[in-house]
Amino acid sequence: MAKQLASKLGGALVVSEVSRLLVDLNRSLGNPTIHGKAIWTASDQQRREIVERYYSPYREEAHQHVSEAVARGIGVVHISSHSFTPKLYGKVRNADIGLLYDPARKGEVQFCELWKKSLAVCAPKLKVRRNYPYAGKGDGLTHYFRAQFSPAAYIGVELEINQRYVFQAGAPWTALRRAVMESLRLVLADISARATVSGTATTAA
Repeated sequence: MAKQLASKLGGALVVSEVSRLLVDLNRSLGNPTIHGKAIWTASDQQRREIVERYYSPYREEAHQHVSEAVARGIGVVHISSHSFTPKLYGKVRNADIGLLYDPARKGEVQFCELWKKSLAVCAPKLKVRRNYPYAGKGDGLTHYFRAQFSPAAYIGVELEINQRYVFQAGAPWTALRRAVMESLRLVLADISARATVSGTATTAA
């Protein structure tokens, strides 16, 4: 999903395929869930090596892309692409797509409102929910960037896809990806047009 979004929209791509059971790249270093249970039984040295090999390069590359854009006066839209299990602890998740954001940041609220409306046009049968199945202001890479960059410079949205589409594969998965990409393209085009009028620029990261 992330690779296709970056390719279609011309954004910078930072991607890793390391399992969150080894190290969760979307958690801060002090978070107790940053490693799976098996890794917590490893030595301190082994955990440091895991962080140095997988975690730090990913986070540093992402920070470099965002900070360089902001330094050039370019507003950044950061889409952090994730998926969620269809059922957790026996409870079915009632959504196809989740858009996570910080309700305290007006730009993120407006962006996700526009994206949800755009998805409703591109794929009206999809159930899209905001700040579901997780709270968008929780610990994550977007939360870290919000502390570094102003709301005017940075918009961070976590895109959550129901894994049942991945498991189904075939036409449903292809159609969902197409809808996500086209709806986001339309929103970014709308924002860019408004930004041009106000004398600013926007890029996807």
